[in-house]
Amino acid sequence: MRNGGRNVVKTSFLTYNELNYMNTKIKMKAIIFCLCFACALPLGAQTNLLPNGEIWSDENGVHINAHGGGILFHDGRYYWFGEHKIEGTAGNLAHVGVHCYSSSDLRNWTDEGIALHVSDNPESDIARGRCILERPKVIYNAQTKKFVMWFHLEVGGNYQSARSGVAVADCVTGPYQFLRSMRINEGFWPMNVAGHLKELLRPDEVEYIAELRLTGGFHPDYPRDMVFRRDFIGGQMARDMTLFVDDDGKAYHIYSSEENGTLHIAELADDYLSHSGAFVRIFPGRFHEAPAIFKKDGKYFLFASGCTGWAPNAARLATAERIMGEWTELGNPCRGSKEECETTFRAQSTFVLKVHDKDEWIFMADRWCPNNAIDGRYVWIPIRFDAAGTPYLTLEENEPGE
Repeated sequence: MRNGGRNVVKTSFLTYNELNYMNTKIKMKAIIFCLCFACALPLGAQTNLLPNGEIWSDENGVHINAHGGGILFHDGRYYWFGEHKIEGTAGNLAHVGVHCYSSSDLRNWTDEGIALHVSDNPESDIARGRCILERPKVIYNAQTKKFVMWFHLEVGGNYQSARSGVAVADCVTGPYQFLRSMRINEGFWPMNVAGHLKELLRPDEVEYIAELRLTGGFHPDYPRDMVFRRDFIGGQMARDMTLFVDDDGKAYHIYSSEENGTLHIAELADDYLSHSGAFVRIFPGRFHEAPAIFKKDGKYFLFASGCTGWAPNAARLATAERIMGEWTELGNPCRGSKEECETTFRAQSTFVLKVHDKDEWIFMADRWCPNNAIDGRYVWIPIRFDAAGTPYLTLEENEPGE
């Protein structure tokens, strides 16, 4: 029936328009009730309320621009820091810096602006459009009352320098002052090597590594116990990274090293602005990227990915009783279709977020879009635990056997 707002069909008691109005009110009340009820549920029961690859807008209706990010909870709010991308392939270089957003509920985000700006000085390590700045993470130092940011930095438009950058601020949202970039733990040997592995490479061994032309991906002839010895004097390589502050206030830098063939876990100094020199190698020769760590019931868990460039691959999970090892791999934590498990829901891990005052964690990941970097999407999945306490990931609302 066409009514056009004028011709009205009568019912026994109410007009069609009156009924429609009442139905609309009932539906709106139902929606509000459902949303309020959902907000009262643990995040593990709200998978469908998280973005999972859709456009996620801030309070201004703009897609959140915080890729490869991490979150800090401070004074009752969550602060999300990530790479600010621009359009096209140019967005794979740093043209703006590190963006910051804040939220009280992890769903609605306020744009707090650029926390760390790249430099207009072409000689700077973080020169605009001349560097690659990835995976920024921020932690708070309770002793110094400073906010400390670390990130993976490539000086120049290629992946050759494998450096780490550090910046500091007095306010959580910045501005952050860039201090320096460096290779890690120059002149220190890993704590878990001994004997001949604490010897510098001979010239012929250095030449052998150079001839392999390692590119950061799997190599069948990867020299698993040689690259860190090559880099003893100049410092260890550091690419994909995260930060973790333990219960005792000690902070750790976890990163892909040795041409991406090995992960390192390195202790930061007390002020979090440098390294203490204590570090370990874990899973040498396994080629891990995208580390994301958390602790539950006294155990450490580490998510990571393989090394397949921008293309997603199967997630990996490992655990340890002590953060410096020994670490044990537990396999693929994903549950779902073959495609979901083989591609980690078409995403790559970046951070594990602990929900404040709750026994809940969220697996944060990115769907990269290198051809149009700004269009990268986010996948957040509440972490679930099986009967043995092992974490796993699923998009199913009601996973059998929980």
